[in-house]
Amino acid sequence: MIKKLINNTIFYEKPVQSVTAAAFVIAIASIVSRILGLFRDRILASQFGAGDTLDVYYAAFRIPDFLYAIIITGAVGAAFIPVFTGLIFKNKEKEAWELASGLLNLQAIVLGIFSLVVIIFAPFIMKLLTPGFSGEKLENITLLTRILMITPVIWSISAIFGGVLTSFKKFIILSLAPILYNLGIIIGALFFVKLWGLVGLAWGVILGVMLHALIQYPSVRRSGFHFHLVFFDCLKNNDIKRVFYLMIPRSLALGVSQVNLLTITVLASTLTSGSLAIFNFANNIQMAPLGIFAYSFSVAVFPVLSASFAREDRKDFVKNFSQTFRIILFFIIPISVFMIILRAQIVRVLLGAGKFDWEDTVLTFNTMGILALSLAAQSAIPLLTRAFYALQNTKTPFFVAIFTEGANIILAVLLIGRYNVEGLAIAFSITSVLNAVILYIILEKHFHGLDERRCLKAFFKITLAAVGAGIVIQYSKEIVALLMDIDTFLGIFTQLSVSAILGSVVFIYLSGLLRIEEAHHLRQMISKRVFRTKQDIPENINQIS
Repeated sequence: MIKKLINNTIFYEKPVQSVTAAAFVIAIASIVSRILGLFRDRILASQFGAGDTLDVYYAAFRIPDFLYAIIITGAVGAAFIPVFTGLIFKNKEKEAWELASGLLNLQAIVLGIFSLVVIIFAPFIMKLLTPGFSGEKLENITLLTRILMITPVIWSISAIFGGVLTSFKKFIILSLAPILYNLGIIIGALFFVKLWGLVGLAWGVILGVMLHALIQYPSVRRSGFHFHLVFFDCLKNNDIKRVFYLMIPRSLALGVSQVNLLTITVLASTLTSGSLAIFNFANNIQMAPLGIFAYSFSVAVFPVLSASFAREDRKDFVKNFSQTFRIILFFIIPISVFMIILRAQIVRVLLGAGKFDWEDTVLTFNTMGILALSLAAQSAIPLLTRAFYALQNTKTPFFVAIFTEGANIILAVLLIGRYNVEGLAIAFSITSVLNAVILYIILEKHFHGLDERRCLKAFFKITLAAVGAGIVIQYSKEIVALLMDIDTFLGIFTQLSVSAILGSVVFIYLSGLLRIEEAHHLRQMISKRVFRTKQDIPENINQIS
Protein backbone atom coordinates (compact mmCIF):
# COMPACT_ATOMS: atom_id res chain seq x y z
CA MET A 1 0.00 0.00 0.00
CA ILE A 2 2.83 2.38 0.88
CA LYS A 3 4.56 1.56 -2.41
CA LYS A 4 1.33 2.27 -4.30
CA LEU A 5 0.98 5.59 -2.49
CA ILE A 6 4.55 6.56 -3.39
CA ASN A 7 4.07 5.54 -7.02
CA ASN A 8 1.01 7.75 -7.25
CA THR A 9 2.64 10.90 -5.87
CA ILE A 10 3.48 13.86 -8.05
CA PHE A 11 7.16 12.94 -7.77
CA TYR A 12 6.49 10.05 -10.16
CA GLU A 13 3.93 11.66 -12.40
CA LYS A 14 2.88 10.28 -15.74
CA PRO A 15 3.81 12.21 -18.90
CA VAL A 16 1.34 14.86 -20.03
CA GLN A 17 0.30 14.06 -23.61
CA SER A 18 -1.35 17.34 -24.61
CA VAL A 19 0.42 20.64 -25.12
CA THR A 20 -2.58 22.57 -23.82
CA ALA A 21 -2.85 20.35 -20.73
CA ALA A 22 0.89 20.59 -20.10
CA ALA A 23 0.81 24.35 -20.47
CA PHE A 24 -2.19 24.47 -18.13
CA VAL A 25 -0.21 22.57 -15.46
CA ILE A 26 2.80 24.84 -15.90
CA ALA A 27 0.65 27.97 -15.94
CA ILE A 28 -1.13 27.11 -12.68
CA ALA A 29 2.18 26.56 -10.89
CA SER A 30 3.60 29.63 -12.60
CA ILE A 31 0.71 31.75 -11.28
CA VAL A 32 1.58 30.67 -7.74
CA SER A 33 5.27 31.28 -8.39
CA ARG A 34 4.65 34.72 -9.88
CA ILE A 35 2.36 35.70 -7.02
CA LEU A 36 5.15 34.71 -4.64
CA GLY A 37 7.59 36.66 -6.80
CA LEU A 38 5.44 39.78 -6.60
CA PHE A 39 5.02 39.24 -2.86
CA ARG A 40 8.82 38.96 -2.68
CA ASP A 41 9.19 42.27 -4.51
CA ARG A 42 6.64 43.92 -2.19
CA ILE A 43 8.65 42.78 0.83
CA LEU A 44 11.88 44.12 -0.70
CA ALA A 45 10.25 47.40 -1.75
CA SER A 46 8.61 48.02 1.62
CA GLN A 47 11.72 47.13 3.63
CA PHE A 48 14.35 48.91 1.54
CA GLY A 49 12.62 51.23 -0.96
CA ALA A 50 14.09 51.97 -4.39
CA GLY A 51 17.53 52.99 -3.16
CA ASP A 52 21.12 51.88 -2.68
CA THR A 53 20.34 48.55 -0.97
CA LEU A 54 18.23 47.14 -3.79
CA ASP A 55 20.54 48.60 -6.43
CA VAL A 56 23.30 46.52 -4.81
CA TYR A 57 21.06 43.45 -4.55
CA TYR A 58 20.01 43.46 -8.20
CA ALA A 59 23.45 44.36 -9.53
CA ALA A 60 24.96 41.41 -7.61
CA PHE A 61 22.94 39.04 -9.81
CA ARG A 62 24.52 40.18 -13.06
CA ILE A 63 27.62 37.95 -13.10
CA PRO A 64 25.91 34.79 -11.75
CA ASP A 65 23.06 35.33 -14.23
CA PHE A 66 25.57 35.85 -17.02
CA LEU A 67 27.22 32.48 -16.37
CA TYR A 68 23.86 30.79 -15.88
CA ALA A 69 22.56 32.09 -19.19
CA ILE A 70 25.49 31.43 -21.50
CA ILE A 71 26.40 28.00 -20.14
CA ILE A 72 23.37 26.46 -18.46
CA THR A 73 20.49 27.89 -20.48
CA GLY A 74 22.48 27.62 -23.68
CA ALA A 75 23.32 23.97 -23.10
CA VAL A 76 20.01 22.76 -21.73
CA GLY A 77 17.40 24.94 -23.39
CA ALA A 78 18.80 24.90 -26.91
CA ALA A 79 20.90 21.75 -27.14
CA PHE A 80 20.40 19.14 -24.42
CA ILE A 81 16.62 18.75 -24.68
CA PRO A 82 16.47 18.21 -28.49
CA VAL A 83 19.39 15.74 -28.43
CA PHE A 84 18.15 13.92 -25.32
CA THR A 85 14.59 13.77 -26.71
CA GLY A 86 15.91 12.41 -30.01
CA LEU A 87 17.80 9.61 -28.21
CA ILE A 88 14.73 8.67 -26.15
CA PHE A 89 12.57 8.72 -29.30
CA LYS A 90 15.03 6.31 -30.97
CA ASN A 91 14.97 4.02 -27.89
CA LYS A 92 18.61 4.77 -27.06
CA GLU A 93 18.01 5.23 -23.34
CA LYS A 94 21.52 4.21 -22.25
CA GLU A 95 23.09 6.85 -24.50
CA ALA A 96 20.53 9.41 -23.30
CA TRP A 97 21.43 8.90 -19.63
CA GLU A 98 25.14 8.95 -20.41
CA LEU A 99 24.56 12.31 -22.10
CA ALA A 100 22.69 13.67 -19.05
CA SER A 101 25.29 12.49 -16.55
CA GLY A 102 28.26 13.60 -18.65
CA LEU A 103 26.85 17.06 -19.32
CA LEU A 104 26.05 17.51 -15.63
CA ASN A 105 29.68 16.71 -14.77
CA LEU A 106 31.08 19.12 -17.33
CA GLN A 107 28.77 22.00 -16.40
CA ALA A 108 29.45 21.68 -12.69
CA ILE A 109 33.23 21.61 -13.18
CA VAL A 110 33.37 24.45 -15.70
CA LEU A 111 31.02 26.68 -13.69
CA GLY A 112 32.87 25.87 -10.50
CA ILE A 113 36.12 27.12 -12.05
CA PHE A 114 34.46 30.27 -13.41
CA SER A 115 32.80 30.96 -10.07
CA LEU A 116 36.11 30.65 -8.22
CA VAL A 117 37.75 33.12 -10.60
CA VAL A 118 34.91 35.63 -10.12
CA ILE A 119 35.05 35.26 -6.33
CA ILE A 120 38.77 36.06 -6.36
CA PHE A 121 38.53 39.04 -8.71
CA ALA A 122 35.08 40.30 -7.65
CA PRO A 123 36.26 43.74 -6.43
CA PHE A 124 37.86 44.56 -9.78
CA ILE A 125 34.97 43.10 -11.84
CA MET A 126 32.22 44.90 -9.93
CA LYS A 127 34.05 48.21 -10.11
CA LEU A 128 33.97 47.91 -13.89
CA LEU A 129 30.36 46.76 -13.93
CA THR A 130 29.01 49.51 -11.64
CA PRO A 131 31.15 52.61 -12.28
CA GLY A 132 28.57 54.77 -10.53
CA PHE A 133 28.94 52.87 -7.24
CA SER A 134 31.65 53.62 -4.69
CA GLY A 135 32.58 53.20 -1.03
CA GLU A 136 30.27 51.02 1.07
CA LYS A 137 27.95 50.45 -1.87
CA LEU A 138 30.78 48.92 -3.91
CA GLU A 139 31.93 46.82 -0.94
CA ASN A 140 28.42 45.44 -0.43
CA ILE A 141 27.96 44.51 -4.08
CA THR A 142 31.31 42.69 -4.03
CA LEU A 143 30.30 40.70 -0.93
CA LEU A 144 26.88 39.75 -2.32
CA THR A 145 28.37 38.78 -5.68
CA ARG A 146 30.84 36.42 -3.98
CA ILE A 147 28.03 34.67 -2.10
CA LEU A 148 25.79 34.43 -5.17
CA MET A 149 28.59 32.84 -7.20
CA ILE A 150 27.65 29.60 -5.45
CA THR A 151 24.39 29.53 -7.41
CA PRO A 152 25.66 28.75 -10.96
CA VAL A 153 26.97 25.33 -9.89
CA ILE A 154 23.65 24.43 -8.21
CA TRP A 155 21.70 25.82 -11.15
CA SER A 156 23.71 23.60 -13.52
CA ILE A 157 22.48 20.53 -11.66
CA SER A 158 18.90 21.74 -11.47
CA ALA A 159 18.86 22.67 -15.17
CA ILE A 160 19.81 19.13 -16.25
CA PHE A 161 17.07 17.75 -13.99
CA GLY A 162 14.62 20.17 -15.57
CA GLY A 163 15.72 19.21 -19.07
CA VAL A 164 15.12 15.54 -18.31
CA LEU A 165 11.63 16.22 -16.90
CA THR A 166 10.77 18.41 -19.91
CA SER A 167 11.86 15.68 -22.32
CA PHE A 168 9.66 13.15 -20.54
CA LYS A 169 6.80 15.70 -20.44
CA LYS A 170 6.69 15.57 -16.63
CA PHE A 171 5.76 19.14 -15.87
CA ILE A 172 4.28 19.12 -12.36
CA ILE A 173 7.51 18.94 -10.37
CA LEU A 174 9.23 21.11 -12.96
CA SER A 175 6.56 23.74 -12.34
CA LEU A 176 6.78 23.52 -8.55
CA ALA A 177 10.54 24.18 -8.50
CA PRO A 178 10.27 27.97 -9.16
CA ILE A 179 7.74 28.23 -6.33
CA LEU A 180 10.31 26.87 -3.88
CA TYR A 181 12.94 29.19 -5.34
CA ASN A 182 10.80 32.23 -4.56
CA LEU A 183 10.00 30.83 -1.11
CA GLY A 184 13.71 30.65 -0.38
CA ILE A 185 14.19 34.31 -1.32
CA ILE A 186 11.17 35.33 0.78
CA ILE A 187 12.59 33.44 3.76
CA GLY A 188 15.86 35.29 3.23
CA ALA A 189 14.11 38.69 3.13
CA LEU A 190 11.91 38.02 6.16
CA PHE A 191 14.25 36.09 8.44
CA PHE A 192 17.86 35.89 7.22
CA VAL A 193 18.13 39.68 6.90
CA LYS A 194 17.27 40.01 10.60
CA LEU A 195 20.05 37.55 11.46
CA TRP A 196 22.82 38.57 9.05
CA GLY A 197 21.82 41.91 7.56
CA LEU A 198 22.09 42.55 3.81
CA VAL A 199 23.90 39.24 3.12
CA GLY A 200 20.76 37.47 4.36
CA LEU A 201 19.17 38.34 1.01
CA ALA A 202 21.95 36.45 -0.80
CA TRP A 203 21.66 33.41 1.49
CA GLY A 204 17.93 33.36 0.81
CA VAL A 205 18.73 33.05 -2.89
CA ILE A 206 21.11 30.15 -2.14
CA LEU A 207 18.34 28.40 -0.20
CA GLY A 208 15.88 28.94 -3.06
CA VAL A 209 18.24 27.48 -5.67
CA MET A 210 18.95 24.43 -3.51
CA LEU A 211 15.23 23.78 -3.06
CA HIS A 212 14.75 24.24 -6.83
CA ALA A 213 17.19 21.38 -7.51
CA LEU A 214 16.24 19.05 -4.65
CA ILE A 215 12.52 18.87 -5.43
CA GLN A 216 13.25 17.62 -8.97
CA TYR A 217 15.70 14.86 -8.06
CA PRO A 218 13.25 12.08 -6.98
CA SER A 219 11.27 12.34 -10.22
CA VAL A 220 14.44 12.46 -12.33
CA ARG A 221 15.82 9.44 -10.49
CA ARG A 222 12.56 7.56 -11.03
CA SER A 223 12.75 8.36 -14.75
CA GLY A 224 16.03 6.42 -14.98
CA PHE A 225 18.80 8.90 -14.19
CA HIS A 226 21.96 7.58 -12.53
CA PHE A 227 24.85 9.93 -11.81
CA HIS A 228 28.36 8.84 -12.76
CA LEU A 229 31.41 10.89 -11.83
CA VAL A 230 33.27 11.20 -15.14
CA PHE A 231 35.13 13.92 -16.99
CA PHE A 232 37.61 12.93 -19.69
CA ASP A 233 35.52 10.00 -20.97
CA CYS A 234 32.48 12.18 -21.52
CA LEU A 235 34.53 14.52 -23.72
CA LYS A 236 34.68 11.66 -26.24
CA ASN A 237 30.91 11.21 -26.24
CA ASN A 238 29.51 12.14 -29.67
CA ASP A 239 26.15 13.19 -28.20
CA ILE A 240 27.87 15.61 -25.82
CA LYS A 241 29.87 16.95 -28.77
CA ARG A 242 26.55 17.45 -30.56
CA VAL A 243 25.20 19.38 -27.57
CA PHE A 244 28.29 21.61 -27.57
CA TYR A 245 27.92 22.19 -31.31
CA LEU A 246 24.31 23.26 -30.84
CA MET A 247 24.84 25.26 -27.66
CA ILE A 248 27.66 27.50 -28.90
CA PRO A 249 25.46 29.78 -31.06
CA ARG A 250 22.74 29.79 -28.40
CA SER A 251 25.25 30.59 -25.65
CA LEU A 252 26.69 33.38 -27.74
CA ALA A 253 23.18 34.73 -28.35
CA LEU A 254 22.43 34.62 -24.64
CA GLY A 255 25.82 36.19 -24.03
CA VAL A 256 24.75 39.08 -26.23
CA SER A 257 21.50 39.36 -24.26
CA GLN A 258 23.40 39.27 -20.97
CA VAL A 259 25.81 41.92 -22.25
CA ASN A 260 22.72 44.05 -22.80
CA LEU A 261 21.65 43.48 -19.17
CA LEU A 262 25.17 44.28 -18.03
CA THR A 263 25.00 47.47 -20.08
CA ILE A 264 21.68 48.37 -18.44
CA THR A 265 23.33 47.84 -15.06
CA VAL A 266 26.27 50.05 -16.04
CA LEU A 267 23.98 52.80 -17.35
CA ALA A 268 21.55 52.57 -14.41
CA SER A 269 24.44 52.86 -11.95
CA THR A 270 25.17 56.32 -13.36
CA LEU A 271 21.57 57.51 -12.87
CA THR A 272 19.88 58.54 -9.64
CA SER A 273 19.91 56.11 -6.72
CA GLY A 274 17.27 53.41 -7.10
CA SER A 275 17.11 53.48 -10.94
CA LEU A 276 18.29 49.88 -11.28
CA ALA A 277 15.79 48.74 -8.65
CA ILE A 278 12.96 50.60 -10.42
CA PHE A 279 13.77 48.99 -13.78
CA ASN A 280 13.88 45.54 -12.16
CA PHE A 281 10.60 46.07 -10.29
CA ALA A 282 8.84 47.22 -13.48
CA ASN A 283 10.33 44.38 -15.50
CA ASN A 284 9.39 41.78 -12.87
CA ILE A 285 5.75 42.91 -12.93
CA GLN A 286 5.40 42.85 -16.70
CA MET A 287 7.27 39.54 -16.83
CA ALA A 288 4.60 37.85 -14.69
CA PRO A 289 2.17 37.15 -17.58
CA LEU A 290 5.10 36.11 -19.75
CA GLY A 291 6.05 33.45 -17.23
CA ILE A 292 2.48 32.30 -16.73
CA PHE A 293 1.43 32.07 -20.36
CA ALA A 294 4.21 32.62 -22.92
CA TYR A 295 6.87 30.51 -21.22
CA SER A 296 4.38 27.88 -20.06
CA PHE A 297 3.12 27.15 -23.57
CA SER A 298 6.60 27.49 -25.10
CA VAL A 299 8.09 24.98 -22.66
CA ALA A 300 5.16 22.62 -23.12
CA VAL A 301 5.31 22.63 -26.92
CA PHE A 302 9.12 22.40 -27.17
CA PRO A 303 9.41 18.59 -26.90
CA VAL A 304 6.46 18.27 -29.29
CA LEU A 305 8.16 20.44 -31.91
CA SER A 306 11.40 18.51 -31.37
CA ALA A 307 9.56 15.22 -31.89
CA SER A 308 7.89 16.57 -35.06
CA PHE A 309 11.30 17.50 -36.43
CA ALA A 310 12.69 14.05 -35.51
CA ARG A 311 9.79 12.47 -37.47
CA GLU A 312 10.32 14.95 -40.34
CA ASP A 313 6.65 15.91 -40.05
CA ARG A 314 6.64 19.54 -41.20
CA LYS A 315 2.84 19.77 -41.26
CA ASP A 316 2.55 18.72 -37.63
CA PHE A 317 5.33 21.17 -36.68
CA VAL A 318 3.51 24.12 -38.29
CA LYS A 319 0.15 23.06 -36.82
CA ASN A 320 1.47 22.92 -33.25
CA PHE A 321 3.45 26.14 -33.65
CA SER A 322 0.47 28.05 -35.05
CA GLN A 323 -1.97 26.81 -32.41
CA THR A 324 0.41 27.60 -29.57
CA PHE A 325 1.23 31.03 -31.00
CA ARG A 326 -2.45 31.97 -31.25
CA ILE A 327 -3.27 30.76 -27.74
CA ILE A 328 -0.38 32.82 -26.33
CA LEU A 329 -1.70 35.90 -28.13
CA PHE A 330 -5.20 35.23 -26.76
CA PHE A 331 -3.88 35.63 -23.23
CA ILE A 332 -1.13 38.21 -23.68
CA ILE A 333 -2.81 40.88 -25.83
CA PRO A 334 -5.65 41.64 -23.38
CA ILE A 335 -3.25 41.44 -20.43
CA SER A 336 -0.96 44.01 -22.05
CA VAL A 337 -3.93 46.35 -22.59
CA PHE A 338 -5.05 45.86 -18.98
CA MET A 339 -1.53 46.49 -17.65
CA ILE A 340 -1.11 49.71 -19.62
CA ILE A 341 -4.46 51.17 -18.48
CA LEU A 342 -4.15 49.96 -14.87
CA ARG A 343 -0.38 50.44 -14.50
CA ALA A 344 -0.64 52.97 -11.67
CA GLN A 345 -3.10 50.82 -9.71
CA ILE A 346 -1.01 47.67 -10.19
CA VAL A 347 2.21 49.25 -8.92
CA ARG A 348 0.48 50.95 -5.99
CA VAL A 349 -1.14 47.69 -4.86
CA LEU A 350 1.95 45.52 -5.36
CA LEU A 351 4.73 47.81 -4.19
CA GLY A 352 3.25 50.92 -2.59
CA ALA A 353 4.17 50.31 1.04
CA GLY A 354 6.79 51.19 3.64
CA LYS A 355 9.85 52.93 2.20
CA PHE A 356 8.59 52.73 -1.40
CA ASP A 357 7.41 56.34 -1.81
CA TRP A 358 5.26 58.11 -4.42
CA GLU A 359 8.22 59.15 -6.58
CA ASP A 360 9.36 55.52 -6.74
CA THR A 361 5.81 54.50 -7.61
CA VAL A 362 5.46 56.98 -10.50
CA LEU A 363 8.81 56.02 -12.03
CA THR A 364 7.98 52.32 -11.72
CA PHE A 365 4.52 52.44 -13.30
CA ASN A 366 5.73 54.69 -16.13
CA THR A 367 8.56 52.25 -16.84
CA MET A 368 6.22 49.27 -16.60
CA GLY A 369 3.73 50.86 -18.98
CA ILE A 370 6.42 51.33 -21.61
CA LEU A 371 7.61 47.74 -21.23
CA ALA A 372 4.03 46.44 -21.46
CA LEU A 373 3.67 48.01 -24.93
CA SER A 374 5.91 45.25 -26.29
CA LEU A 375 4.42 42.43 -24.21
CA ALA A 376 2.97 40.61 -27.22
CA ALA A 377 6.33 40.69 -29.00
CA GLN A 378 8.14 39.56 -25.86
CA SER A 379 5.71 36.65 -25.50
CA ALA A 380 6.36 35.50 -29.07
CA ILE A 381 10.15 35.39 -28.69
CA PRO A 382 10.33 32.30 -26.38
CA LEU A 383 8.13 30.30 -28.77
CA LEU A 384 9.97 31.47 -31.88
CA THR A 385 13.41 30.71 -30.46
CA ARG A 386 12.29 27.26 -29.28
CA ALA A 387 10.92 26.58 -32.75
CA PHE A 388 14.40 27.17 -34.14
CA TYR A 389 15.98 25.05 -31.38
CA ALA A 390 13.58 22.20 -32.19
CA LEU A 391 14.96 22.39 -35.74
CA GLN A 392 18.41 22.16 -34.11
CA ASN A 393 19.13 25.58 -35.58
CA THR A 394 20.68 27.77 -32.90
CA LYS A 395 22.56 30.08 -35.27
CA THR A 396 19.60 32.10 -36.53
CA PRO A 397 18.43 33.30 -33.08
CA PHE A 398 22.07 34.14 -32.33
CA PHE A 399 22.52 36.45 -35.31
CA VAL A 400 19.13 38.06 -34.72
CA ALA A 401 20.08 38.59 -31.07
CA ILE A 402 23.36 40.27 -32.03
CA PHE A 403 21.54 42.74 -34.25
CA THR A 404 18.63 43.55 -31.93
CA GLU A 405 20.64 43.68 -28.71
CA GLY A 406 23.17 45.93 -30.39
CA ALA A 407 20.31 48.21 -31.40
CA ASN A 408 18.99 48.06 -27.83
CA ILE A 409 22.29 49.22 -26.36
CA ILE A 410 22.64 52.06 -28.85
CA LEU A 411 19.07 53.26 -28.25
CA ALA A 412 19.49 53.03 -24.47
CA VAL A 413 22.64 55.15 -24.56
CA LEU A 414 20.89 57.74 -26.74
CA LEU A 415 17.68 57.87 -24.69
CA ILE A 416 18.74 57.83 -21.02
CA GLY A 417 20.05 61.38 -21.17
CA ARG A 418 16.54 62.67 -21.83
CA TYR A 419 14.28 59.98 -20.38
CA ASN A 420 16.47 58.47 -17.61
CA VAL A 421 15.28 55.01 -16.53
CA GLU A 422 12.26 55.22 -18.86
CA GLY A 423 14.77 55.48 -21.72
CA LEU A 424 15.98 51.97 -20.90
CA ALA A 425 12.40 50.71 -21.15
CA ILE A 426 11.77 52.48 -24.49
CA ALA A 427 14.87 50.91 -26.02
CA PHE A 428 13.93 47.48 -24.64
CA SER A 429 10.39 47.62 -26.07
CA ILE A 430 11.42 48.78 -29.53
CA THR A 431 14.05 46.09 -29.95
CA SER A 432 11.78 43.35 -28.53
CA VAL A 433 9.29 44.05 -31.32
CA LEU A 434 12.12 44.05 -33.86
CA ASN A 435 13.45 40.73 -32.54
CA ALA A 436 10.07 38.98 -32.74
CA VAL A 437 9.29 40.28 -36.24
CA ILE A 438 12.65 39.19 -37.69
CA LEU A 439 12.47 35.71 -36.13
CA TYR A 440 8.91 35.19 -37.40
CA ILE A 441 9.77 36.26 -40.96
CA ILE A 442 12.78 33.91 -41.11
CA LEU A 443 10.84 30.95 -39.68
CA GLU A 444 7.94 31.61 -42.06
CA LYS A 445 10.29 31.54 -45.05
CA HIS A 446 11.82 28.27 -43.85
CA PHE A 447 8.43 26.53 -43.85
CA HIS A 448 6.96 28.58 -46.74
CA GLY A 449 4.11 29.51 -44.43
CA LEU A 450 3.23 29.32 -40.74
CA ASP A 451 -0.54 29.37 -41.07
CA GLU A 452 -0.14 33.15 -40.99
CA ARG A 453 -3.65 33.82 -42.32
CA ARG A 454 -5.21 32.28 -39.21
CA CYS A 455 -2.58 33.94 -37.02
CA LEU A 456 -3.32 37.40 -38.42
CA LYS A 457 -7.07 36.82 -38.19
CA ALA A 458 -6.69 35.79 -34.56
CA PHE A 459 -4.42 38.76 -33.83
CA PHE A 460 -6.89 41.35 -35.13
CA LYS A 461 -9.92 39.74 -33.47
CA ILE A 462 -8.16 39.40 -30.11
CA THR A 463 -6.88 42.99 -30.33
CA LEU A 464 -10.37 44.29 -31.12
CA ALA A 465 -11.83 42.43 -28.12
CA ALA A 466 -8.99 43.65 -25.88
CA VAL A 467 -9.47 47.30 -26.92
CA GLY A 468 -13.19 47.02 -26.24
CA ALA A 469 -12.44 45.61 -22.79
CA GLY A 470 -9.87 48.36 -22.25
CA ILE A 471 -12.49 51.08 -22.85
CA VAL A 472 -14.70 49.51 -20.19
CA ILE A 473 -11.73 49.36 -17.79
CA GLN A 474 -10.97 53.05 -18.30
CA TYR A 475 -14.53 54.13 -17.54
CA SER A 476 -14.96 51.72 -14.63
CA LYS A 477 -11.81 52.88 -12.83
CA GLU A 478 -13.03 56.49 -13.12
CA ILE A 479 -16.40 55.51 -11.63
CA VAL A 480 -14.77 53.71 -8.72
CA ALA A 481 -12.58 56.76 -8.11
CA LEU A 482 -15.73 58.85 -7.65
CA LEU A 483 -17.23 56.37 -5.19
CA MET A 484 -14.21 55.51 -3.04
CA ASP A 485 -11.11 57.13 -1.55
CA ILE A 486 -8.36 55.81 -3.80
CA ASP A 487 -5.66 57.27 -1.55
CA THR A 488 -6.16 54.24 0.69
CA PHE A 489 -5.05 50.66 -0.01
CA LEU A 490 -8.66 49.43 0.12
CA GLY A 491 -9.74 52.07 -2.36
CA ILE A 492 -6.97 51.46 -4.89
CA PHE A 493 -7.33 47.68 -4.54
CA THR A 494 -11.07 47.94 -5.17
CA GLN A 495 -10.46 50.16 -8.20
CA LEU A 496 -7.97 47.64 -9.62
CA SER A 497 -10.10 44.58 -8.86
CA VAL A 498 -13.44 45.92 -10.12
CA SER A 499 -11.91 47.34 -13.31
CA ALA A 500 -9.94 44.15 -14.07
CA ILE A 501 -12.94 41.89 -13.43
CA LEU A 502 -15.29 43.98 -15.60
CA GLY A 503 -12.67 44.15 -18.32
CA SER A 504 -12.19 40.38 -18.23
CA VAL A 505 -15.94 39.74 -18.46
CA VAL A 506 -16.23 42.09 -21.43
CA PHE A 507 -13.23 40.48 -23.15
CA ILE A 508 -14.71 37.00 -22.73
CA TYR A 509 -18.08 38.23 -24.04
CA LEU A 510 -16.50 39.93 -27.05
CA SER A 511 -14.39 36.82 -27.73
CA GLY A 512 -17.59 34.82 -28.08
CA LEU A 513 -19.27 37.53 -30.14
CA LEU A 514 -16.29 37.70 -32.52
CA ARG A 515 -16.08 33.89 -32.64
CA ILE A 516 -12.46 33.82 -31.59
CA GLU A 517 -11.40 30.21 -32.16
CA GLU A 518 -8.88 30.09 -29.29
CA ALA A 519 -11.53 31.07 -26.75
CA HIS A 520 -13.74 28.20 -27.92
CA HIS A 521 -10.88 25.69 -27.70
CA LEU A 522 -9.89 26.83 -24.21
CA ARG A 523 -13.48 26.63 -22.97
CA GLN A 524 -13.70 23.05 -24.23
CA MET A 525 -10.37 22.14 -22.66
CA ILE A 526 -11.38 23.58 -19.27
CA SER A 527 -14.80 21.96 -19.49
CA LYS A 528 -13.26 18.57 -20.24
CA ARG A 529 -10.37 18.64 -17.78
CA VAL A 530 -11.77 20.65 -14.89
CA PHE A 531 -15.46 19.76 -14.98
CA ARG A 532 -14.92 16.32 -16.57
CA THR A 533 -17.58 16.74 -19.24
CA LYS A 534 -17.75 14.45 -22.26
CA GLN A 535 -17.06 17.23 -24.74
CA ASP A 536 -14.18 16.45 -27.04
CA ILE A 537 -11.53 18.95 -27.89
CA PRO A 538 -11.16 19.11 -31.69
CA GLU A 539 -8.25 17.18 -33.12
CA ASN A 540 -6.50 20.39 -34.17
CA ILE A 541 -6.05 21.61 -30.60
CA ASN A 542 -2.56 20.41 -29.88
CA GLN A 543 -3.17 16.67 -29.56
CA ILE A 544 0.02 14.66 -29.56
CA SER A 545 0.36 11.04 -30.46
